Amino acid sequence: MNKGMLIVVSGPSGVGKGTVLSKVFESDNNLAYSVSCTTRKPREGETDGVHYRFLTEKEFLENIAQNRMLEYTVYCDNYYGTDAQYVEKLRESGTDVVLEIETNGALNIISKCPDAVTVFIAPPSLEHLYLRLSGRATESRDVIEKRFIKAKEELARIDNYEYLVINDSVEKAAEDILAVLRAERIKKYNKNNFRGVLL
Repeated sequence: MNKGMLIVVSGPSGVGKGTVLSKVFESDNNLAYSVSCTTRKPREGETDGVHYRFLTEKEFLENIAQNRMLEYTVYCDNYYGTDAQYVEKLRESGTDVVLEIETNGALNIISKCPDAVTVFIAPPSLEHLYLRLSGRATESRDVIEKRFIKAKEELARIDNYEYLVINDSVEKAAEDILAVLRAERIKKYNKNNFRGVLL
């Protein structure tokens, strides 16, 4: 059995990563979503274990101390991270795992997992992104400004990613990511299987 791919997807807050990825998951049945851990409070409609694993800061720090996190970072005063054992178990089963994480975490993943496939989802423009952040109406003006400043910092790191997808249309952005997955599977899996034929 081929080991599953690790697909790292990043993009600034408000760019629509979750919406795009939900379309990707509708079209690809060999994907599992790695549920990140966070210390931030749940937003309306978010479910523990589905959208995030919501931990206290004490719980999160204990996981770090016990080396259970594949990566972690602090973003807008909250901890975010990835459970290492959860991801590895899925990959060993042959499932491709999608990590939706911010750029600091992604850079940590890239250094530890050089075989990771990296995708950055960007907005058509900064103005478009600011309007999306402002239109959420779930956060204070101060938090929106912090997220926008952070977004500009993240956009400056695009060159660290193999693929750039512009989300000016959810359907087109999802199709671009599906094309990346198809190409990577051909590149990795067909070579492995063909080597078996030759032996």
